[in-house]
Amino acid sequence: MQLHKPDVVAAAATILDNYGIADLSMRRLARELNVSPSALYWHFANKQQLLGAVADLVLAAACADPGAGSWQWRIQSVCERLRDALLSHTDGAELVSASLAAGQSRAAADIVARLAESAAAAGIHPDQAVLAARTVVHYVLGFTADEQSRLQWDAAGAAGIAPDTDPGGAFEFGLTLLIDGLAVQARVAVN
Repeated sequence: MQLHKPDVVAAAATILDNYGIADLSMRRLARELNVSPSALYWHFANKQQLLGAVADLVLAAACADPGAGSWQWRIQSVCERLRDALLSHTDGAELVSASLAAGQSRAAADIVARLAESAAAAGIHPDQAVLAARTVVHYVLGFTADEQSRLQWDAAGAAGIAPDTDPGGAFEFGLTLLIDGLAVQARVAVN
């Protein structure tokens, strides 16, 4: 059987969903695919590249163009889709955060670029637009990582961990604070 890169990524995503990022190893993946671990290195030079490819798969739904609309609406739309994509996979926020930090996810870089365009459209100086975009992405990643941790603790029956009663509302509140802050920053930059 010939091993194809998309099959490797799909199998890795299945392991991620079923067992979490801690159990996604090259050895386990090779075992699931009935190949030797060295066969995986034909497609990926290292585990970081594999995780980047899995992150790209996770983020595929979040990468769609939000279309026309105000800069605020575009940021909100991208961030909502990003959160939904992260929540759709076990440890999605942790995976994407690590891949973004390592520079291994093209999709994450595309999301940052799209948010930077919206920040620039708000009036944020171009030198600071990428910083603003990364700040917004870090908010989404951090919020969603916390949300996923709470869900996992709750599923494990952990006592004393109170889940947010309305994580969607809390997320929207924080996102509104960031968007409003960008608007204020853009006004200050003009004056």
